[in-house]
Amino acid sequence: MMNHLGKYITASGVKPIVTYQHIYKTTYLYGSYSPINGDSFVWEINGVSTNIFQAYLREFSTHNPKEYKIVVIDNAGFHSTKNIEVPQNIVLLRIPPYNPELNPCEQVWQYIKNRFKNQRFESMKSLKQWLSEMVCEMKPETIKSITGNHHFLKAFNTAFNN
Repeated sequence: MMNHLGKYITASGVKPIVTYQHIYKTTYLYGSYSPINGDSFVWEINGVSTNIFQAYLREFSTHNPKEYKIVVIDNAGFHSTKNIEVPQNIVLLRIPPYNPELNPCEQVWQYIKNRFKNQRFESMKSLKQWLSEMVCEMKPETIKSITGNHHFLKAFNTAFNN
């Protein structure tokens, strides 16, 4: 719930006034976004762990179950694939360290964070409501424009259109 301060435009020499709160409470979004059709699947949950990640993958596999899913993961500790069952319709694609631009989800998280700046929420409930509305209101065209990494799209088109 801590504010993330962004830039404001003001007259020269005028300091902007921004309400600020410093309360440390967290919630997490697990999400998968398609750069191909703009589809999304998002969970809001209070934690990160390998068990939660595995539960997310299980649930995600039931979303359009006949669809083959490629989930891009980074080197976060909870993305450990040791001792977890990955559903048959999902393959995990690990990206190199320190390359968040290769992960479509990171682009969406940045999009959300940019709209989160300078906002103040009275409660965790109001923050969660804001996040839910933000995620639900994202149209497929918006998702495709945010996640449409030309490297992934070229590889996909080469692999599946031949």
